[in-house]
Amino acid sequence: MTVKRFHAELATAVVTAAVGVTAVIGAEELGHGWTDSGPQSGYFPFYVGLILIAASLWNLVAAVAKHRVGGRLAAVTGDVEEPFLDGEKARRIGGFLAVMVVFLVITLVMGIYVGSICYISWTAWRQGGYRLPIALGLGVGFAVALYLIFEVAFLVPLLKGPIEPLLGIY
Repeated sequence: MTVKRFHAELATAVVTAAVGVTAVIGAEELGHGWTDSGPQSGYFPFYVGLILIAASLWNLVAAVAKHRVGGRLAAVTGDVEEPFLDGEKARRIGGFLAVMVVFLVITLVMGIYVGSICYISWTAWRQGGYRLPIALGLGVGFAVALYLIFEVAFLVPLLKGPIEPLLGIY
């Protein structure tokens, strides 16, 4: 599988435009006007969404124009557009995204501490090349740092999942 730059630019423009449309629709539900007491809740997201849609359309038009010029040049010179993403890079990105999805699921089920231990340890071991005991130490150290920074220093409770009653934290 090979993805060309033109296709990546089109996909990016469409996705960012969709995010902008989502922001505008959400702002419509909140109200985006100006009242006697100031802006409504959706004022800022509404205009950010409009700017995002406009920028996405600009990028879409620029990509199509550049592709047309490049197509004409390729017909004359015989140059072929370099791939944006080849099969090997796609596999690496897919592996990264799969690990992130597993991290998300573990975090939602078991809490941020267990999820971060698993994610940091796995990444350090498999991608960083650390030995397993060192990788586990990094994961546990990161979770302890999260706890100390958020729970102790800032008094912001994080999602602990089923380990909360086991540890007797709250």
